[in-house]
Amino acid sequence: QTQLLGVLLAAASNLLISVSLNIQKCAHLRLACQIELKPYYVSKLWWCGIILLGLGEVGNFAAYGFAPIAVVAPLGCVSVIGSAFISVFFLKKTMRTADILGGTLTVTGTYLLVTFTPNVPQELTARQVQNYLVSWPFLVYSILEILIFCILLYFYKRKAVKHIVVLLMMVALLASITVIAVKAVSSMITLSVKGKMQLTYSIFYIMVALMASSCAFQVRFLNQAIHLYEATAVVPINFVFFTTSAIISGVIFYREFQSAAFLNVFMFLFGCLLSFLGVFIIARNKKEEHLQIPFIDCGHIPGHKLTGKIQPDSHSSSYGTLNKEDDSVKSQS
Repeated sequence: QTQLLGVLLAAASNLLISVSLNIQKCAHLRLACQIELKPYYVSKLWWCGIILLGLGEVGNFAAYGFAPIAVVAPLGCVSVIGSAFISVFFLKKTMRTADILGGTLTVTGTYLLVTFTPNVPQELTARQVQNYLVSWPFLVYSILEILIFCILLYFYKRKAVKHIVVLLMMVALLASITVIAVKAVSSMITLSVKGKMQLTYSIFYIMVALMASSCAFQVRFLNQAIHLYEATAVVPINFVFFTTSAIISGVIFYREFQSAAFLNVFMFLFGCLLSFLGVFIIARNKKEEHLQIPFIDCGHIPGHKLTGKIQPDSHSSSYGTLNKEDDSVKSQS
């Protein structure tokens, strides 16, 4: 029952996040259509979306205290398929065949991974977290992860390699540390609320610091990827990398599949594969939404032909572009 509560909490939180993102997008579109341009933070609709986003993230955080990482992390796909279907109502988009097919595959995969997820105790004390932190499998995993991250960071900084895979791989490596810390902090807070005080242990504050620092760097590299590449490419690749790294970290640090049967492991991985495929299908060939930029109609200038409605160049003294013929006549005169 505790694990089911975590699953429902994670699914509802991710659905709430998708609603909040669509509300924020709707607020931006409404502001862009107004004659008098106003900043987005004066919109009540935008603030409503921000509040829902905060509630969704808090719910996601709490879900790690009731369910394994291996099931909470893949449930992020609910946000992706939720955005595809909710945008039909909020942003008046048309439902595509790819959305229906991808949504069906993702829901099927989510059902499989929830059904065959490992049934492990979720009450983690501070002493258990300390023991996991110094266990030799996690130490080996940490050394390998730090080594790979340093190599990727070297190519990113020194060689200026900003490929999407390099950026999102660094995000995934940081995310694996983040989910470990989030689950530890969430579990210790949950136990403390139940009366078993865990907040007096130093490991709690170490995990809080680890969670905050890894989140900060994770957001930095993710924003860089979103700046350089389209969201339709970043979202599915980031989802796959994040989910894979989270599952691996849960297996190594919290030993979530230690006593699981082979069939359960196989069906769980098959469910993850279906979810990955569904997210890629939803995001594939999805057009980016761009806000309409108002153009200035310069009217008719006597003696010149304008090439169309253009935006004035701030770095030039001219207020438009002229045909080449007109430029040559002007230079001859």
